Amino acid sequence: MASDIVTEFWKKHYLGTFIADGGSKVKFLTGAGGAGKTSHLREYIDAAAESGYKTVHISGKTTWLHDFKEIFVAIFNAVDFDGCIKACAGKIIAELGYSPDEIPAGVSFADYLQAQGSFDPLTKREIRNKLSEMFFKNTWIDNNFAICSALLVSGEIGYPTLEPAAKELLSMWLRGMKEARVAALRKLGLSPSRITKYNARHMLRSLIEVVMLAGHRGLAVAIDDLDILAETSALEEIRYTKMRREDSYESIRELIDGIDTFSHLMVVFAFDKILLEDESKGLKSYQALWMRVQNEIVSDRINGFADIIDLDAVNGYKEAIANE
Repeated sequence: MASDIVTEFWKKHYLGTFIADGGSKVKFLTGAGGAGKTSHLREYIDAAAESGYKTVHISGKTTWLHDFKEIFVAIFNAVDFDGCIKACAGKIIAELGYSPDEIPAGVSFADYLQAQGSFDPLTKREIRNKLSEMFFKNTWIDNNFAICSALLVSGEIGYPTLEPAAKELLSMWLRGMKEARVAALRKLGLSPSRITKYNARHMLRSLIEVVMLAGHRGLAVAIDDLDILAETSALEEIRYTKMRREDSYESIRELIDGIDTFSHLMVVFAFDKILLEDESKGLKSYQALWMRVQNEIVSDRINGFADIIDLDAVNGYKEAIANE
């Protein structure tokens, strides 16, 4: 299958080196029906997970693409943020000289120390300092996101304590839910602002940092079914107007232009060739994006560094090699 060539190339030149060393990249994968786009995305995600990345696989058929806030929320919901928070808490516990495994189930680290008579003011200060170093001194993390993360980690540790209602409020804010009341957020130290399409990219940068703090090499994202943007069938749950389609292309264009402001991130979009062939609805209809992704040099050889990988061409190349 064609995808194994591409996956191995990406593992070697991106996941194993460039992304792991702090770079970020946006890639596109295309092909006719049956070319193996979705199976390749799964291979890419599996390869990224095996390489130590946190992975997310979402579809344009279930996630609105015209508003980057919606993309961020879909990524956030799929990334197991609670697991990252637990890992960050475990990291602090280990730095204080304890093993998270020695703490009984259902008992917080603070209660565990209290039972041993070791929860003294010096230890409390150390916990606060480590929370500050982990989140507030990290310039990649948005201040509100840092406050949320620090409060959630402290709640996991058991100091400072976090009420269940406060934890739920923070969870709603991180998921961009309107139910997160601004007045209540102020009481937790957050500034009165919500996650929007204007700050969602910065929130994604913040999320990646927490993923890194949790011990992962970075974040690998696969977004399938980008061709939904050109779909006109009434059977599809999500249908795009011309304005929303152009907003989607602009959102992707902004991600590409700002990719150097990210670290340890690889995003792969997959789509049917209709997005290359349909000049009224496809990528060519939005020149600001098309100018950034078109392959200026066309060759019979497969260029793994190209922004758009054509699986039909890769399949043809493999077949030709096999017949030699």
